Amino acid sequence: MPISLTIRRLLSIQPIDLPVFHPIALKLIHLLSDCNFTIDELASTANDDQALAGQILNMANSSSYSGRVKVETIKDALIRLGAHHVSNLAMAASQAALHASHNGTVNAIMQELWLHSHGCAVGCRWVAMNTGHRGLAEQAYLAGLLHDVGKLYLIKALERITNTGVALAALERELLLEIFGELHVEQGTRLMEHWSMPAVYRAAVDKHSGEHFDPDDMVLVIVRLVNAATRTCGLSLGAAPDRPLVEFPEATRLGMGEQQFTELGRVLEASRSVSFLPAPA
Repeated sequence: MPISLTIRRLLSIQPIDLPVFHPIALKLIHLLSDCNFTIDELASTANDDQALAGQILNMANSSSYSGRVKVETIKDALIRLGAHHVSNLAMAASQAALHASHNGTVNAIMQELWLHSHGCAVGCRWVAMNTGHRGLAEQAYLAGLLHDVGKLYLIKALERITNTGVALAALERELLLEIFGELHVEQGTRLMEHWSMPAVYRAAVDKHSGEHFDPDDMVLVIVRLVNAATRTCGLSLGAAPDRPLVEFPEATRLGMGEQQFTELGRVLEASRSVSFLPAPA
């Protein structure tokens, strides 16, 4: 059943700049889109928020993200790990912090959303690295991380609406899933356009589900396949696929077989334990 016109209308008048992106993480992405960026400029930007800088270093030194060589400053991380990797850590750290709410029901769903997005990001990087697309690994990670940002926007918009005492039922799980299904791609695409995000990430938001996609956009192909894979191991709000992953056209395009899918499943499961969710209040 389509969501009510009242809820759709209330959502349509919510501000586009609800907090779904950290301003520093956004600035780093935009700086990287300019070939003239410098390491000092990136380090200065990341250090503008000391809490975020600390989270970046925490992730950079974790076993799942690098861990082999300890880094103690943002500039050190940029030199040793690379600018795109550190920028992705900034976005991941800030996104983890944004998936939280004082409302217990909302917080539980936000944490499910984060585990899915983070798992998808980690899985996308692994697939890129293991299917001959190593050069796309960082783009694939960020595209996987952000592909469902429309859901985060929707739940924050609905929480804002219900805090005024209107449409309280909108935060009930079943209706929320219905709203996600109908609107998350539309709202996510709107967000990406508003914030002038690079085209590769806009495509991941706009085309990560649905039948039609560009088979030559390898980042998108990876995101679509890993998004489906998360549904096979309980890392998604969606139902499990109705056919084996190896039969997906995206799997054929990437040349992935059963053994690689088994390993991808292990990677996705492991992502749960290094999700960097904020500690319970």
